[in-house]
Amino acid sequence: MSEETKTRDNIARLAKSIFDRGLTFGSSGNISVRMEDGWLMTPTGSTMGNIDPARISKLDKDGQHISGDKPTKETFLHVAMYEERPATGAVVHLHSTHSVAVSCLADIDPTNVLPPITAYYVMKIGKLPLVPYFPPGDLDLAKAVREMASDHHAVLLANHGPVVAGKSLEDAVYATEELEETARLFLMLKDHKTRFLTDEQVKALQDRY
Repeated sequence: MSEETKTRDNIARLAKSIFDRGLTFGSSGNISVRMEDGWLMTPTGSTMGNIDPARISKLDKDGQHISGDKPTKETFLHVAMYEERPATGAVVHLHSTHSVAVSCLADIDPTNVLPPITAYYVMKIGKLPLVPYFPPGDLDLAKAVREMASDHHAVLLANHGPVVAGKSLEDAVYATEELEETARLFLMLKDHKTRFLTDEQVKALQDRY
């Protein structure tokens, strides 16, 4: 089995897992993986609960569609991450409920949306900036993501959802899941006096990991 075939199967497997656990709905969300000769991306209009590995889109290094179904219409979000972060191996974009809910709040800090609730959030996400709202497919959204991507491997699109890059597909998926769980905890704790990690505790985690 070729490396590309294995990667296609892995995309379909993890996409179904994400869908089955309610982290994305309908035809929302998309996944991409960097290959030696370009990228694999989930097709536009497809449900992540039933991705056919053979029909996953293939793009060359210039971002041109060369095989498979037409790629996600949010291809530009993925390409922006890859171009600004050369070590990126995969990108996950979801419309996960709690992350989207947080992205709609009026009183969040746009430079760092979520506080350091857990060590695992600090380790997998760190600092999460909010990208201003743009309509889906707007190329100005790609420009805004690109401006933040060099300093952040995860961003939250206002009234839209997270975009998370990782060294591997598993890394990107696990970080996205950690972000969604932290968003859920944040909403649960929002009206309660909460003990967040201190600056010293955050720095110790960053230095160690």
